[in-house]
Amino acid sequence: MAETKYEARLKTLYDKEIAKQLQKELGLKNINQVPKLEKIMVSSGVGKKREDKRFTETVELTLTKITGQAVTARQAKKSIAQFKIRKGMGAPVGYVTTLRNDKMYEFVDRLINIALPHVRDFHGVPRKFDAQGNYSLGMKEQTVFPEISFEDAAVLHGLEITFVIKNGSKEGSTKLLEKFGMPFEKEDK
Repeated sequence: MAETKYEARLKTLYDKEIAKQLQKELGLKNINQVPKLEKIMVSSGVGKKREDKRFTETVELTLTKITGQAVTARQAKKSIAQFKIRKGMGAPVGYVTTLRNDKMYEFVDRLINIALPHVRDFHGVPRKFDAQGNYSLGMKEQTVFPEISFEDAAVLHGLEITFVIKNGSKEGSTKLLEKFGMPFEKEDK
């Protein structure tokens, strides 16, 4: 039996249509200059609750369920006396995972088409890009993702999603994410 190679829907769409459209719209000479998703980092800090074992386990579990891969615990990089944090000691201060290739495109598809429409009083995501054209999106709670069960939703926490875009600029990255269907806020004119 021949095994069929599965490819993410948005990746196929990008390769066949979006890259060529962006090249034309941005006036680029080479297809390799077109903005492209390089990776997505999903992270969550545990803050003051870093000593609460139930809370940290819930954060780790929900990030694993949302992304479909293991997360890495992050230790403090420097000591901060006011927060009672010592460099590299004790409980983790947060969790992070990096998505690439098909998992990354599948995550973007689920985020845009399933999770964001479930956000209460949603009016679009802000258009705030950094100088390199990368985009960060903060979410107040993890319950908008369908992978999260009722038991996992008992402990609420936020998460940060960072889109790292290769060859990105503010204009190019905005157009790339719009082609994927990212619902940006309407600009006031």
